[in-house]
Amino acid sequence: MYFAALLARTEDGWEASDMELDDVESLSDLIDLARSAAVDDDTVVALIEQEDAWFGVVRVDGEEDPRYFVSNASAASRSSYGSMLTDELLGSDEEDDELDELDLDGTEDGEEESIAAFTDEDDDADEKGGTGAEPVPAGPLGDPRLLDDLGVSHKQLMTLDGDALSEIADSLGATEVLEAVR
Repeated sequence: MYFAALLARTEDGWEASDMELDDVESLSDLIDLARSAAVDDDTVVALIEQEDAWFGVVRVDGEEDPRYFVSNASAASRSSYGSMLTDELLGSDEEDDELDELDLDGTEDGEEESIAAFTDEDDDADEKGGTGAEPVPAGPLGDPRLLDDLGVSHKQLMTLDGDALSEIADSLGATEVLEAVR
């Protein structure tokens, strides 16, 4: 079970809204959703957690590049929303998108396609002694300093577990607004 919320900084503090993850199919969708919640292009923090397995933080400041942090990359990479974050942080190629566009019969738009296009890459990976993908670390991944200036130190972020989102919200001064959307 996932919980996700957006915290948008305003002149008066933080505004929270729950994030409907059913509408998020890609990291771009998540970033667009965060930017649409921004007040005057101010900071938006997207918080995602999957039970107590992992949590992720995405920080969006206007049109600047988003910043990411995942508490346990290995656990997150095994979930649909967590894998979006870990793939971005590990620099995964968009080659996997090609596989997503295939129909159930393994062809694109019903056309026949050679399997060789996919097996060549697999063969190269096997020769190198791996799957072709960079290994996912078991611990934190990303920018632990993304909330330093908002009151959550990188040391604190790196050691959070359990109800991490509540602790982050508490440090941001957004506990009440976060609890209102839980």
